[in-house]
Amino acid sequence: MIDLKTRYLGLDLASPLVASASPLTKQLDGFRRLEDGGASAIVMHSLYEEEIEYDQLAHDHFLEYGTESFAEALDFVPFPQTSPGPESYLELLQSAKKAVDVPIIASLNGDTPGGWTRYARMLEEAGADALELNIFFLASDPSMTGSDIEDQTIGILRDVRELVNIPVAVKMSTFYSSIANMSDRLANAGADGLLLFNRFYQPDVDLEEFEVLPRLMLSTPESARIAVRWIGLLYRVVQADLALTSGVHNAHEALKGIAAGATVTMMTSEILKNGTHRFGEIERDMIAWLEEHEYDSVAQLRGALSRSGVRDEAAFTRANYKATLDAWRPDTTAIDPVGRR
Repeated sequence: MIDLKTRYLGLDLASPLVASASPLTKQLDGFRRLEDGGASAIVMHSLYEEEIEYDQLAHDHFLEYGTESFAEALDFVPFPQTSPGPESYLELLQSAKKAVDVPIIASLNGDTPGGWTRYARMLEEAGADALELNIFFLASDPSMTGSDIEDQTIGILRDVRELVNIPVAVKMSTFYSSIANMSDRLANAGADGLLLFNRFYQPDVDLEEFEVLPRLMLSTPESARIAVRWIGLLYRVVQADLALTSGVHNAHEALKGIAAGATVTMMTSEILKNGTHRFGEIERDMIAWLEEHEYDSVAQLRGALSRSGVRDEAAFTRANYKATLDAWRPDTTAIDPVGRR
């Protein structure tokens, strides 16, 4: 029997197939569907810094509202009419912990140092098994250097790390000037895991209405390539669990991520398009491939195609770039590393 068990962020999981953050986790029924479909763990949708700040601003407004209207109001504190976002998130987390048996990983999304990080402790108290820190930052200020951005990210991680005892993973960007160095810094600052990579969704513009429009495009299998590449480079170099978070649509993408060194492979786009039952189907396909290639477990495959798993590291880094360019031929179909056209 093929052993698919893995250990991610100190959590024992039945398989490497994890449900990443998605709209499905905005309702309790979504958690049940993901577990029934075969997800070994579930990442909640993100609680955003903006939601927390709005909640605090609304709270402050209603505390002060009307205090100068008449004398009797000076000592009157009205019932706070706050945004339901953060509190509802905590309540949903508590309910989900009672409803499903798989681990639940909460998610915080922000980019500035500040009070929003205090919610990390609240998420832990609400029952989160681990925390995913999604630090989305658009570097639009020309006076802010790359070092400033990296230092700010490390500072946010350290702030959160001081508040919680549960494992913390950081969802990384591809835009750091040195991904390897930043990965190492994050691990040394307390990141138990690194998720590769954050997809920065790009808006569109409407030339008729002159508006900036949100555009959400689901991932494709090709989206996984850069993450698989870097997982292979970082495996056993950085002391943190590695997660493939984009482009996993079938067993082949999942297995390639594991062969590169990923502890888990996460899915959202495939599930949104084709349903939660895809977890079970992909798990069965993984088992079939492992049996066919005479592996006893995913642990045995992990890292086989990483930099540390090859004899010549140069062949894995620089030489592969040249080989990719030299391999192009007209009227041919590309073949991926597991032999699938």
